[in-house]
Amino acid sequence: MSTDLIELVQNLVPGDNPKFSGYLISYSNDAELVVNTTTDPEPMVQKLEKLKPSGGSALYDAIYMACTSRKLVQGEPIEPRRVLVIVGDGHDNSSKKTLSEALEIAQRNLVTIYGVSTVAFGFANEDDKNLVQLAEETGGRVEYPLEGVYSDVSGYLSTPSDDGNYTYRFGTGGYASALAKGMYKAVEAVAGEVTTQYIIRYIPDTPDEKKQFRNINVKVNLGNVKVRARKGYYPFAP
Repeated sequence: MSTDLIELVQNLVPGDNPKFSGYLISYSNDAELVVNTTTDPEPMVQKLEKLKPSGGSALYDAIYMACTSRKLVQGEPIEPRRVLVIVGDGHDNSSKKTLSEALEIAQRNLVTIYGVSTVAFGFANEDDKNLVQLAEETGGRVEYPLEGVYSDVSGYLSTPSDDGNYTYRFGTGGYASALAKGMYKAVEAVAGEVTTQYIIRYIPDTPDEKKQFRNINVKVNLGNVKVRARKGYYPFAP
């Protein structure tokens, strides 16, 4: 997994273009800003190589930190745009912030959230809806690199062995190959979409003195096209 995340970082922060910058936040029992905003991918690569999953999951605190507690770049959130890529399963059991607070701060700061799900093939995940909500209501989406990657690979989930109905034979290198292919497609999809978006701006006819959330609906006159856009926006900054 870390190899694929390194590839994602190097795609989104190539290092040879000052217009692209990034930061790295880890989350377990607490959220931690591991690498502050930089145009150099190498510090993030080095930290990713050493990260190991452990402890709880303070996902919402990590999102809040990503939107508020790091070095900002001049021009944010319009030019450059703010994009947050979450690698996880949507589960949270350690945050002080709530899902609604994390979503609101992302919407107020015009952050688009993408998710790369870590849920393994064959497992159900009740928390996936949280990750989907965070992504879809900010104009992003969730990729599922491990979903169905073994569907055409002979292995312990599909081929019973001679030892009994509850014992399954492990496949060959097809497992690793399918996993790598799934992760590569997820990284390619996220990086490709982040770098090929349109920005549409407009000024409302009437001011909103109550500072309430405004819903928007973006449509295009094209068939077989799915539009991903923000659900809405807050007319004032936090």
